[in-house]
Amino acid sequence: MNSREIILKILIDINTNGAYSNISINKHLEKNKKIENENFIREVVYGVLENKKYIDYIISQVSSIRIEKIQSLTLEILRMGVYQVIFMDRIPDRAAVNETVNLSKKYGHKGIVGFVNGVLRNISKNKEKLMIVKNKDKLTYLSIKYSYPKWMIENWIKEYGYEFTEKLCKGNNSRPKLNIRVNTLKISRDQLLDIFSSYGYIVYKTKYAKDGLIIDNPRRITSLEEYRNGYFIIQDESSMLVSQTIDPKEGSLVLDLCSAPGGKSTHMAQIMNNSGKIISRDIYSHKLHLVQENAHRLGIDIIETEIFDATKFDEKFREKADYCIIDAPCSGLGIIRRRPEIKWNRKEEDIQELTKIQWEIINNAKSYLKPGGVMVYSTCTISKEENEDMVNKFLLENSQFKLIGFEDKFNYKKNIEKAKDGYVQLFPHIHNTDGFFIAKFKKINS
Repeated sequence: MNSREIILKILIDINTNGAYSNISINKHLEKNKKIENENFIREVVYGVLENKKYIDYIISQVSSIRIEKIQSLTLEILRMGVYQVIFMDRIPDRAAVNETVNLSKKYGHKGIVGFVNGVLRNISKNKEKLMIVKNKDKLTYLSIKYSYPKWMIENWIKEYGYEFTEKLCKGNNSRPKLNIRVNTLKISRDQLLDIFSSYGYIVYKTKYAKDGLIIDNPRRITSLEEYRNGYFIIQDESSMLVSQTIDPKEGSLVLDLCSAPGGKSTHMAQIMNNSGKIISRDIYSHKLHLVQENAHRLGIDIIETEIFDATKFDEKFREKADYCIIDAPCSGLGIIRRRPEIKWNRKEEDIQELTKIQWEIINNAKSYLKPGGVMVYSTCTISKEENEDMVNKFLLENSQFKLIGFEDKFNYKKNIEKAKDGYVQLFPHIHNTDGFFIAKFKKINS
């Protein structure tokens, strides 16, 4: 099976079967280990997902068949070809067209072959003209140009303004670097950086996270001996900042209410010098198994996993915890650059449902804390309804809690916006991290 066939199968898996992009890519690459152009496969898959609406707009200008009437497999083949013609300068148009037509020969009938050939050759001849988005309505323009649902663009313009939204869309459509967290229980950040550099990796330190590294060319790093020995875990810098913000002390009792796959639990254990107890909960046993696997590989033994629904209250932990962390289920609009399919899978009404769940969880968590205990609420979204609005509503109804500043917790000379006020909103185009929200509360009394 060649690389373009693999790309087609991955796109069908994601767009038709609802698979997660990272999981589907890894699954198909694992099945085809002899494939050498892994980077090409990743680029085309993510490129098609990121630019799907824009690609469809270009196709629609030359296609005799309306987009919604084109058979799904044929449409995915076309999208692959158009992405290569429009976005990949290093691939000659003729090669991109011919290879895509060959793919249609294998997976379609004669009529489809002619249709694909005609559409792609027309686009190749007229691509500069076809790439111009002619719609004068600003909202529609952004929606097509950067490939987002209109409701998403409209919400962001209301919350952040037009210029900010355009920069955000560009940031979300950029390629994120791989971030890893150094396990300082076993090795220092400088030591691991030197090891990676000696292997030929381009590696440097994260800007805000004290234990993070960024790797520009991370080919197969999970096959390294250092990974097997638990010297690091893959985790975005924004996610590292959650545990860094809560900063639990040795010997403490910590509740991690939505813990899988364990990045924050294992990071807290690392900060606690593997001393104390962390109860890591989730509603799925297979996800908790990931927490256990990560803890074991990293050499951590203070984590206990439990299947438990965070929207339910557990009386046995009332006012028992020193720290409580809520990495709440959310819309995921901050991680679009890592999982661009979120743009097409998420619906506007989902946010309202998620805020109900978030509210239930945070209201349970407040009762688990001892007086003087600390709670961190985080999401991987940029929706104010799930973030600032949630925090303000909680404070309004819970006078025994206050926000506490944490600008001193960030490994950077300049304060991150609002950290001194007790919360931060990170953005891809500003902080070069995932879009992430973190708020830190202290329980003043019972």
